[in-house]
Amino acid sequence: MCGPVRGALVGAVLLEGWAGTPADALHLLEAGGVTLDACHHHDAVGPMAGVLSPSMPVLVVQDGPRRAYASLNEGLGRVLRFGAFDAEVVDRLRWMRDVLGPVLDGALRLGGPVDVTSLVAQALTMGDEGHNRSTAATSLLARRLAPEVAQQDRGVEVLRFLAANDHFALNLSMAGAKLATDAAVGVEHSTLVTAMARNGVEFGLRVAGTGERWFTAPVGAADGLFFPGYGPEDANPDLGDSAITETLGIGGFAMAAAPAITLFVGGTPDDALETTRSMRRITLGPHPAFRLPALGFAGAPSGIDVLKVLDTGVLPVINTGIAHREAGVGQIGAGVVEAPSDVFLQAVRALHGMRAR
Repeated sequence: MCGPVRGALVGAVLLEGWAGTPADALHLLEAGGVTLDACHHHDAVGPMAGVLSPSMPVLVVQDGPRRAYASLNEGLGRVLRFGAFDAEVVDRLRWMRDVLGPVLDGALRLGGPVDVTSLVAQALTMGDEGHNRSTAATSLLARRLAPEVAQQDRGVEVLRFLAANDHFALNLSMAGAKLATDAAVGVEHSTLVTAMARNGVEFGLRVAGTGERWFTAPVGAADGLFFPGYGPEDANPDLGDSAITETLGIGGFAMAAAPAITLFVGGTPDDALETTRSMRRITLGPHPAFRLPALGFAGAPSGIDVLKVLDTGVLPVINTGIAHREAGVGQIGAGVVEAPSDVFLQAVRALHGMRAR
């Protein structure tokens, strides 16, 4: 287990009251006193360290009887998802549990559900890409919820929080992407990628035709921009479930829609355009809802095909935050990383073996 995940688990244990100090929390974890499992195994996704604990409120995205879940976004900097666990982090999580979650729940009960696909689609025409730039989506979401939020006790606190957190809608995009890609799980012989995830040690891939089986390989570090005082030697290898956005066809696949993202992850606007164009070579087609203005409103390249990845040698591009390798430090930058080629080779071999039987 990498440092940021250990730190996030310490913070979650403190939030739940299962231990009173970070040292006691770490001892409890190392003794096996807390049951751990992957978010994806519970229809959920969590960014970066990805930790969800029992009292954390979650977003629920639904399509008929199917559901997917994601945590609420804390913002940037020293936050749980980047492995920080000091008093400020835990106090914020308590506020999110006791105030933010109930206020948003009350607002949705009054105003009805949000159409996630439409929200992301509109945000892509306003300069977002659905992963590391969610400014437009967060603004649209806050505007949609504001009248009902304002009617709740402490609603002004929540509106201030949303106004200060441009990344709040990321987790909504993640849950929507999880729900969309899971629709293909178990389609016989399908070469469509249904999940990409990283835990700071390994990269995991799931393919529709092999169901819930994971194909794994060592995960690489992101190449990007670092906050002052930090550099590549401080960075943890890539981590988080947020690559589910790229699995669907937004995030790194839709960077042509968000030239400003290059100020955060590095590169140039031309690089962003070229990345989206290259992702067309490994996907099944344009997404019918997610249209990109910079490419003549063509749909974002959607649906990674493991056969096309092997045939072209083009690897999926993921834009991502960068966490410090040590527990407790937090975010130190943002950048871009490629999926490892070996997981696609493993998947194709497994699919071939299933057909041969």
